[in-house]
Amino acid sequence: MIIAGVDEVGRGCLAGPVTAAAVILNNPILELKDSKQISPSKREILSRNIKEQSIFSLASVSNHKIDQINIHQATLLAMQKAIINLPITPDLVYVDGKFIPNVELNCKAVIGGDQLIPEISAASIIAKVHRDAFMTKLDHRYPIYAFAKNKGYGTAHHLNALKESGYTPFHRKSFKGVIV
Repeated sequence: MIIAGVDEVGRGCLAGPVTAAAVILNNPILELKDSKQISPSKREILSRNIKEQSIFSLASVSNHKIDQINIHQATLLAMQKAIINLPITPDLVYVDGKFIPNVELNCKAVIGGDQLIPEISAASIIAKVHRDAFMTKLDHRYPIYAFAKNKGYGTAHHLNALKESGYTPFHRKSFKGVIV
């Protein structure tokens, strides 16, 4: 049976895309767990290992689309795209959380799945590394917001920068705190 795991990152951010990954593990990979519980350097190593030893797909939905359809729908859309873009069709897809994206496959929602299912943990890791790299690049263009540090989350520094300088084209204007 071919099993895929799907997870997203960036849901609560004030800037940047929401990113999802779908992963089919070819072999077990040690030390997989929720990406938020792994140091950035360890995440980088694990992400490389996952990509080398697995079948995966990444998909992002822009801040503009998030503002159009809301973050919940954008998250499901990113997950849907990640699943559909897998080069192999899985028999079963474990999705982290309560909701399942609209795909014509057997899916099971698993709350806390990034702690329970290795495929979801792997998806969590590569999605986070991918999105964090995007936000770090964005930091070079907009250093006042400290995206390399906060990854778009609403830290005190980020909120102060929004008050002082307004928003960038990458901010989610539908999110509280962005439009002041």
